[in-house]
Amino acid sequence: MSDLSRPSGPKIIAVANQKGGVGKTTTTINLAAALAEKGQRVLVIDLDPQGNASTGLGISLDDREFTTYELLLEDVDLNEVILKTPTENLFIVPATVDLSSADLDLLSNEKRSFLLHDALRQTQMDAFNFDYILIDCPPSLNLLTVNAMIGAHSVLVPLQSEFFALEGLSQLMLTIREVRQSGNKNLRIEGVVLTMYDRRNNLSQQVEQDARDNLGDLVFKTMIPRNVRVSEAPSFAMPVLAYDTLSKGAQAYRSLAEELIKNNQTAVKEVQHV
Repeated sequence: MSDLSRPSGPKIIAVANQKGGVGKTTTTINLAAALAEKGQRVLVIDLDPQGNASTGLGISLDDREFTTYELLLEDVDLNEVILKTPTENLFIVPATVDLSSADLDLLSNEKRSFLLHDALRQTQMDAFNFDYILIDCPPSLNLLTVNAMIGAHSVLVPLQSEFFALEGLSQLMLTIREVRQSGNKNLRIEGVVLTMYDRRNNLSQQVEQDARDNLGDLVFKTMIPRNVRVSEAPSFAMPVLAYDTLSKGAQAYRSLAEELIKNNQTAVKEVQHV
């Protein structure tokens, strides 16, 4: 059961971009691993029916008896659905292709947009003592993504360093605005992180300049480089931090985790001084 009056628990961040191939799942996996490496207890919610975050964190299909589908639509014990990953301090609620039918199943539920919100605020969640929950959203603005945004405190947007990158943000920003009006007035943008960045490429530099000119401080200082080790790691079912800990990709995600933690510590202090 949910207790919506209890104090807030972990920081919940939806990692979202309706455009596929921007590094959304890669960012979820590796940011989660970097936070866990820094001693944070992290839960990943795999909300993408492709289940790539589950695979990338070493969870085989055979181990996915209970998934985000059950978390949303059935009264499942959290101890059954939250799985340990091979990475210390890092846990996951996995996904399978069954989640692809969730949109239809959600439509008949009167609380359809708030199911993830309520599931993540069960009193049973307190026992896990998570510091962060990262939600890997599907690459579309569907009812699953709306659930993630209503359930989250903020949205982190991976932005690929390519032509037309900023144009794709407008629809996402519109969705965030609609969610603020309809179900989560406190939802904010955690930040925009540039992915697949190649500083030797004029286009990457131009996208960075445009992003910083248009979005200002919303753009993280850390940029994720185009790095072959980052691309290879999922095929070995591990984050790049475990696959090649000294790679530029691993170092970038550590830097992103540090920046995220610092930003949130600053935000907490500002709230305390109000």
